[in-house]
Amino acid sequence: QVRPVESGGGVVKSGGSLRLSCVVSGLTWDEYAIGWFRQAPGKEREGVSCFRSRDGRPSYADSVKGRFTISRDNAKSTVYLQMDSLRPDDTAVYYCAIDPNIPGTDCREANFFDHWGQGTQVTVPS
Repeated sequence: QVRPVESGGGVVKSGGSLRLSCVVSGLTWDEYAIGWFRQAPGKEREGVSCFRSRDGRPSYADSVKGRFTISRDNAKSTVYLQMDSLRPDDTAVYYCAIDPNIPGTDCREANFFDHWGQGTQVTVPS
């Protein structure tokens, strides 16, 4: 029922910027966690950034702190990931995920999320 759809991926040179968008349809929950995850070939899915709807306080992976910013537009049911100072190691498929039952303090645990988008490819050539 709840379905995130990502867009905005592409090929960007090192040091460049990109903004990803995640539009969530069918959202009926009062509270939820939503965020961005990424997976490079042969690697585990990694939590990039997320927040809980009740406070909107973001969590960031150490590798993206100071470079990426998560934000939301509730009127558009959209979450964004502004990515600046991109590096080759940022290359991955980026997924948006949402779930109403994420335990703990930090929401950057991919295994707890059940509602995923299809992913959008971000490539930063060396």
